[in-house]
This record gives sequence, structure tokens and C-alpha cells, in this order.
Amino acid sequence: MKKKITLIGINYNPEDSAIGLYSTQKAEYLTSKGFEVSVIAGFPYYPQWSIRPDYKEKSRWTKETINNVKVFRYKQYVPSNPSFSKRIRHLLSYTFGSTVNLFKVSKPDYVICIVPFTSTIVLGWLLKLRYGSKLWVHIQDFEFDAAIDSGLLSNDKSVFIKLLLYIEKSLLNKADIVSTISNGMLSKLNNKVKDKQSYYLTNWLDTDAFNITVKTKHRYLTSNKFKILYSGNIGAKQDWEFFFKFLEAIKPLENLEVVVVGEGAEETKVKKELDNYEFTKHYNLVDFEELPNLLNSADLHVLFQKNEVIDTVMPSKILGMMGSGKPSLITGNDKSEVKMIIESSKGGFYFGNDNTDEIVETIIELQKNLEYAHEIGVNAKNYIVKNYSKTNVLDQFIKKINTI
Repeated sequence: MKKKITLIGINYNPEDSAIGLYSTQKAEYLTSKGFEVSVIAGFPYYPQWSIRPDYKEKSRWTKETINNVKVFRYKQYVPSNPSFSKRIRHLLSYTFGSTVNLFKVSKPDYVICIVPFTSTIVLGWLLKLRYGSKLWVHIQDFEFDAAIDSGLLSNDKSVFIKLLLYIEKSLLNKADIVSTISNGMLSKLNNKVKDKQSYYLTNWLDTDAFNITVKTKHRYLTSNKFKILYSGNIGAKQDWEFFFKFLEAIKPLENLEVVVVGEGAEETKVKKELDNYEFTKHYNLVDFEELPNLLNSADLHVLFQKNEVIDTVMPSKILGMMGSGKPSLITGNDKSEVKMIIESSKGGFYFGNDNTDEIVETIIELQKNLEYAHEIGVNAKNYIVKNYSKTNVLDQFIKKINTI
């Protein structure tokens, strides 16, 4: 008899970026290995922060089957301007609305809750109480810590912050096992909850999909200039203030183009600022099928992280950046695990946010020495194939499930 798994998380197919992509690939891989998987999800909305047009007319509770996975959805509230208070309403809308779907799934042997949202643990715990299921909580993002670190929640609300962190700790203690995606986050987890079984479940890259040779450049990156690409969410976790400082610094350089491919909560503000620079372009996100070609068509990838954010999140986009076989230039806190990955792989460059001159010098060197750039890109790709391939990561995940 097939073992049954219910995965609970707001983001799921057809969302094909960030957490939605990983939840989808996880569920479909489990199905391919003989598990019967159901998903309790929201309506697709991310990163546009708007319900997808093809879902707007669907009923509030909707069931569908996608690639042999049963998906039970609730049409949650989605704010167009997601302030912290509106995010809370968004979270509660999904959580309370999804309680109805708890009665629609078959008795699960395992329940996997994806954080964010922390409130999904409540839903998983209810299934655990009803059926005696094993409860696995997987943390993609410490959402409360991230809100504090990125400035969404001000530190002067200390009583409220303490309450949120107490709720988080209480819910995590209801799990049989808790996993997260980086060693830094695993250390943070072990400080939050003592004597709880934990597991390192990193994000991964479908390296087979990225194992391509670009014959035709992606339509966004067809120029003969040196092309610098940022692709991903345009949100509060990235350091956009430094991004524009960076644009000012490289303004005098010739034969260079900066392309931003992304959508998100800060999109309107960022697009308006980009209009001040003739050498920049903005495009909306591409479908996942196009992503390998897009990333392979760049000459350099950039990611500017806020200095305050230290492994509260592990930006999964670096796996695609490095897996594309092109060098990456990343800024952020000196203690970030991302710095360790970049330095261990010799597949890119990591700077603090006060190293503008060194960043400019690095770009000039990469422009002049394409062979050097190619060597760094090869290092990056080899590192990802060895350490973050989808098959290796998920096969180990399944082995762990069977030991619980």
C-alpha cells in the first residue's frame, strides 16, 4: 500500500519560482517514487501579489489534479501592497480558509508543513491529532526574523515580537522533525527549539535542465554588450539602495548592460528608478522552462543582500545563478553562509556593501578577460552539480522520511 503524504503550503504549481517551485518539485518527486501525495495550497499569486487571471473565476475552494498530485486550494486574501499588517491578514486568510480542506484529504501517514507560513504548522498539527500522522516542518524562511531583519517589522514593537517568537517556538515543538535549508538556519533553529530532531534539507537545482549549451541568446539578452543580470523577486530582502549605488558606480563603463528580470512588492519603485539609467532594462519574470536559457545568456549575475540579513533566508536563486555556468557577484553580511559557498566553489565574488570600488574593478577585469570569467563559471557549475543536484537531495530526503 502506498504511503500517503499531505503537503501544506500556500505556494504551489503553477507558481514556478521560489518556494512554489520547490514545493511542487518535492511533491511530484515523491509521487514519482511511489507516494500518494495531496497538497493544501492557496491560489497562485506570487511574486505578482495578485491572483493569477486564470484562477480568478474559480470557486473559493477548488480541487484539481496536477501531474498526479491532488491539490486542494483556498482563495486567500492577497494585498496588492503587502505591508506587514496586510501580510498578517493574508496569512490568516489562507490558514483559516484551508481548515476546510483538512477534511478533504485522505488519512496521511506524514504531513509536511512549509514555512512560511508558520501558521501552516497549526493545520498540520490538527491532522496529526486527528490521524496520528508524523509531522515534518520544513522552514524555507524564518518569516518573523526576516520581517525584523528586513525592516518590515520595527524593533520598537518588542512585546509583539516576543509574542510572535513565542508562538513560533511553541508550534515548532509540536513537530516530530524540523528541517531547514542552510547550516546557518539550522543553527538558528537549534537555538529556537532544544532537543528537537532536525534535518538539513537544502534547496536544490534540477541540474539536468541547466545542462544546456546556449546556441541562441534569450530574447532579453541579445545584445553584444557585457550583460549583468539580476533575476528574481523584487522585494524587501534585497538591498535596492545599494543596487542603485552600484549603477551609479558603473555608469562610466562602456559596452555594458544591466538587465533586471523580476516582479514583486518593490517593483514599481525599482522600475521608476531604473528609468534614470540608459544602460538598464526591466522585464517580467520568465516561466521556469525559459530560466536556464535566460541565466545562461548572461555574462555576470548579481545579487545584493541587505547587510542585516544573516541566514534568516538562504537565497535559492544563487543555485540557478551558479548552475548556469556564469560567474556571480554577491554582496551581503560577512557572516553569511552564501559567502562560504561562493568562496568554497571559487565560482564568484562576495563583497560587503561598502566595497563599491572593488566591485567596479572586478567587473572591468571580467569584461577584459572572458577566459577568466569562463573559468569561474565552470567552477560554479561543477560545485552545484556536486552538492545541490535535485536527485541527490531528494533521494536523501526520502530516506529520512522512511526513518521517522
